[in-house]
Amino acid sequence: MAGVEIWHNPRCSKSRTAKQALDEAGVEYVERRYLDRPPTAAELTEVLDLLGAEPWEITRTNEPVAKELGVADWPKDRERWIELLVDNPALIQRPIVRTERRAVVARDEDSLREIIP
Repeated sequence: MAGVEIWHNPRCSKSRTAKQALDEAGVEYVERRYLDRPPTAAELTEVLDLLGAEPWEITRTNEPVAKELGVADWPKDRERWIELLVDNPALIQRPIVRTERRAVVARDEDSLREIIP
């Protein structure tokens, strides 16, 4: 991967705001509509490592499918949670903006500033 990539959901206002901020900053990026092209387990693992996070920390546990699966009560088994997110990408917190060396869940301007000045 080269440059900046945003895992984007156009229906999400936070995701649209992050994309607009990248545009306004003149940042060249690749837009990945992760609901249409979900990450593989390897890609998700790489992003988690860049985030310095565990999969349960970026899981949208209040979504209906998460509640249906009872994930809030799951043990903290990294591989099982990664599999959950790969199979249910709508549960991934959004947007995720990443470079080769860093990633953030860019839900606010401060987080996004960690990637773009």
